[in-house]
Order: sequence, then C-alpha cells, then structure tokens
Amino acid sequence: MVASADHRATQAGVDMLKQGGNAVDAAIATNAVMAVCAPHMCGLGGDLWALVHHNGEVHCLNASGRSGSGADSQSLRQEGLTAMPFLLDIRSVTIPGCVDGWLALHARFGSLPLQVLFGPAIEYATNGHAASPLLVEALRTESRQIRTNLRELSEQATNTGAVVKRPGVGRTLQAIIAGGRDAFYLDEFGKGLVSIGQGLFDLADMNASQAEWVEPLTGFAFGVQLYTAPPNSQGYLTIGSAELATQLAMPDATDATDATDATDGSRTTDATHDTDGTNSPAWAHLLIEAATAAAFDRPDVLSDRANGRQLLTEIAKRFATIDPNRATNPGRPIPSQSGDTTYLCTADAAGMAVSLIQSNAAGFGSGLAEPNTQINLHNRGMGFSLVQGHPAEYLPSRRPPHTLSPAMATRDNTFVAAFGTMGGDAQPQILLQLASRMFGYNQDPAHAINAPRWILNGPSTGFDTWSGAPPTVLIEGHANPEWLTTLAKMGHRVATAPQFDHNFGHAHAIVVDPDGQLRGAADPRTSIGMAAGI
Repeated sequence: MVASADHRATQAGVDMLKQGGNAVDAAIATNAVMAVCAPHMCGLGGDLWALVHHNGEVHCLNASGRSGSGADSQSLRQEGLTAMPFLLDIRSVTIPGCVDGWLALHARFGSLPLQVLFGPAIEYATNGHAASPLLVEALRTESRQIRTNLRELSEQATNTGAVVKRPGVGRTLQAIIAGGRDAFYLDEFGKGLVSIGQGLFDLADMNASQAEWVEPLTGFAFGVQLYTAPPNSQGYLTIGSAELATQLAMPDATDATDATDATDGSRTTDATHDTDGTNSPAWAHLLIEAATAAAFDRPDVLSDRANGRQLLTEIAKRFATIDPNRATNPGRPIPSQSGDTTYLCTADAAGMAVSLIQSNAAGFGSGLAEPNTQINLHNRGMGFSLVQGHPAEYLPSRRPPHTLSPAMATRDNTFVAAFGTMGGDAQPQILLQLASRMFGYNQDPAHAINAPRWILNGPSTGFDTWSGAPPTVLIEGHANPEWLTTLAKMGHRVATAPQFDHNFGHAHAIVVDPDGQLRGAADPRTSIGMAAGI
C-alpha cells in the first residue's frame, strides 16, 4: 500500500510494488514524482527524514542538510538582523539532503535499480505533467520576485491542468542514475549552488554526505510503542505530548454530545462528528494542554546537539501543570500551523514499512532556484538562531532545528502504523490527534484523517511559533460547534477556519490489522491525494 498527497506519486509507488519492489522502493519512487510535480511542497532542493520498519526493528534516517562552511551569525547580527532571513536570501539555504537521503535508503534497503525507481518522475519531468490546483494557487500567491526566480514553473503552471515540463530536474535524475551523489552534489546542481552562495559553500561542504542513520526516538502511549526522529527534529514533541495525554482522563462515549452543522443546524455524519469521546470539547482541551506543556520551551532547547531522551524526561515532569478544566497560561508561546511539506507512507507484504517526510520548508522554500537546473532551494536555515551562544546558533556545518516529524507505531516489535503530516510547527499537534484517534479510540485511518482538527495558530508564517504573541486555537469548520464555545469558556483564544482546510496539514496513514490486512488513507485536504494498494 502507498499513501501520498498526489495520486500520480501514489501510482508510481504502487507500480514499484507490482514490479516486485519493496516498501523502500515504493517510497523513493513516490517521493521522486512528488519532487517533480509538487515543487510547492518538496523537491531535490529540500531535506528528508524517514523511518523504516524491517525485520522487527525501526531504523531512522536523518537527511537534513548542514549549513555551509561560510555560515556566520556574527555577520548577520552586524547587519542588524535578530532572526535568520526567511525568504530570498541564500543564507537561509542549507545543503539539500534529499538526494543523499534517497541514495542512503536505496543502498541499505532498496531492491529495484534507480533507473526503474526514477522512471515515472523522469517521464513527468521530461514529457510534462498537468499542473495541480494547489501548485497553481501556490504560485499565484507568491511575490513577483519569487515568481521571476521560479520562472520555469510560473510561466507554465498558469492554470490547473496546464502542461509543466522540468527538463533540468529530469536531466538531474538521469545524472544521479549514472553517476550517483557526485553527479548531483559535485556537478551541475552542486556547482550552481556553490556559485550563487558566493563563499557560503565550498567543495568540501558539497562532498560531505547529508544523510546519517541515527537511533530513533521512542516512547509508549495509547497502547503502542511510538517512534519518531530525534533532534534536530521536533519529533520529540509528538512522543512527549502523547505520553502526557495518555495519563489524562480522556472522555468516553458518554461525554460525546451530538453535533449539528454550525451553519444550518442539520445533523452531521459520523465521518466528521464522533460519538466515542473525540467529539467532546474536553478531548480537544486535554490534547491542547498536553501539546502546550510539551512544546513551550522548544526554542530554547531544540538543536542538533540536543538529547531527545533528556527532553522527554523534562516533558514528563510537567504533567502536574495541566489543568483538565481550564487553559493553563494560554499566553505562553506555542506552535503555529502553516508550512509546505509532503508526507508519504508505504508498506509491503513482507512487513517492511516506510514513514517518509520531505520538504522545502516554506512553500517553494527560499524563493531561490539553482540556475542550471531550476531546482528550487529550501529555506530550512531559517530555523537557526542568531543569538550568540545559543545551542542552535547559525554556524558552519550545523543542522538547523527541524519541523519534520515522521511517525510510526509498533506492538511487540510488530508494525502497527506509519503516519505523518505536513504542517510546519503544528506537525506534532496533528500527529497527537491522529495517534489519540487511531490508537486511543481505535478509529480507522480514514475516519481519523477526515475528522476535524484543532491547531495552534501563530501570527504569520507557520515557523514563527515562538514570537511571544498569545496563541489562538484554530478550529476546523466541520468540528463540533461546542469546541468553539467551551474552549473559549475554558480560557482559550479560539477562531474558526473552513472545513478540510489546507492549513490543517496533509496527513496520511497506513495501519495493519491484527489479521495482517492493510488499511490506508490519504488526506482529503490535499485535493488530489490517494491511498492505494495491491
């Protein structure tokens, strides 16, 4: 089974399974198509993280890129900057880890040749693909300067269905097949990045692999063993908040009131309003409290030097600070919602499964493109700090704090689920809600993913979580109207958003039943996502 945010990508992954490939083969092929067809979410100019379940073990790949040898926080402070540049500045670009990530996954677990895995993506890049409505809208909302920088995309993706060709991406994929990582990092793309970096990157930087196998972070919650990526990922917040929530008295079916449509008073279906306790405002409140208790100090503690186990130990001490009846210090800074990323998951008949997330960070990333290939460059470097002595200070060869947080669950070392979402800083919040629904309340993945969500809304970008502004609980339009009124009475600042709104993430999941049957779902918020199997 494969689930992704684009039906073309899902089909590419399924085709690999039909050809005898495994879950890793399917994941690479799916991601490669996304990199061609969804440059507003991900691409070869971005980063990658993955969890792989194989033979009863979960392996974690950190393919998040490092800063160049010319990284210098002092020079930015001298310019009067107090935070990293967000857009249109090469200093927000770290060396992209995506290609190193693909190659590391393939070298360790892949079974089909890269020529086969990249085949669908090369076809779409070379001969063209139809522009999705999300790509067209994303380009339309960008500044004139960014559209100019991304002229290959903006001149073609003028309306939904318009044919988009990306010859530079196709050429690059062919080069990787023939020449491996050197054909990417040390040739056309790499030379272009070094050139526009003007001293930020050098040959030694590009020659160092950005992919590293690391120990996954794990914890027990909702009756399953949860796995995620360790720091520099914010994944520890998913486990920390889930472990807190597991200790709380979650509402049961008797606490779930019937819901009516907020606009016309008509009855709603169980697809959006649950009678198992998750419809109750108390469910939303308790998870919000767990999320905020876990996350409020993230800007001070998250870096590529942080110890994930120690961070979880500190979060566990905060259980007593949670009030089941009112918002606890609602003014403390917490995660916001936006961000453009893509998540996908795959599973095969042999029990291998992949939870993979890949991203440009903000939409098209930095708004810059490598000139030779027109591959747009991410802006993950905006996660660094400019505070002198900060553990995440912008210095050479450092990985920035990262929002990407793949998730996986097992029982007795047996694969249970792969799940994840886009959503910037809000990823752990969305994953907490999915984990509670799927494992705490035994909802099937489609039900859990279609269900209404809350997210904690920051002031502007989705990566400005800790600006100090009081947070707002943003509630999706198909939620129980009592969420809005009751949470407000509890002291939360609340606001509403449309039903199935893009800003509430693109979450996908694959779950295995006790009898071995796979069930999967792609998020309807993607408009064109699909889960499919054989």
